[in-house]
Amino acid sequence: MGRHKKSVNRPVMPDEKYNSPVITKFVTRMMLDGKKQTCQRVVYDALEKLKGKTEKDPLEVFLKALDNVKPMVEVKSRRVGGATYQVPIEIRDARREALAMRWMIQAARSRSGHGMAETLAAELLDAFNNTGSAYKKKEDTHKMAEANKAFAHYRW
Repeated sequence: MGRHKKSVNRPVMPDEKYNSPVITKFVTRMMLDGKKQTCQRVVYDALEKLKGKTEKDPLEVFLKALDNVKPMVEVKSRRVGGATYQVPIEIRDARREALAMRWMIQAARSRSGHGMAETLAAELLDAFNNTGSAYKKKEDTHKMAEANKAFAHYRW
């Protein structure tokens, strides 16, 4: 255990357009070199494109896409007597959300397309429909945990 005080989660201010703290977290995670305004513009443009493609509330589509990508379990390496096992572990809510956001952003950045807003909108739409590379990453993580569930008793 650490010798320092336990870190506290500070409250996140909701964004001004959709009044959602989840959007603020997403923008902050996506930000590069401190360019928050640029990142906000990209996310808002992507949500506007989603609104045009789905005819639904873009915030609902965004949250549903994020929910579809959130993993339930992950594997962690654990060394036992000279052997390393991949032990499946359930994930707490904050980490689930963080992983889902990270995977969505990575998937959007790795996509080829016409600008980040376009690729982010496409990735969000794919995640909403349970397809796309971020969703595939979740499925792969779950398969890995399922394959290694025999080592679950090494959990700590």
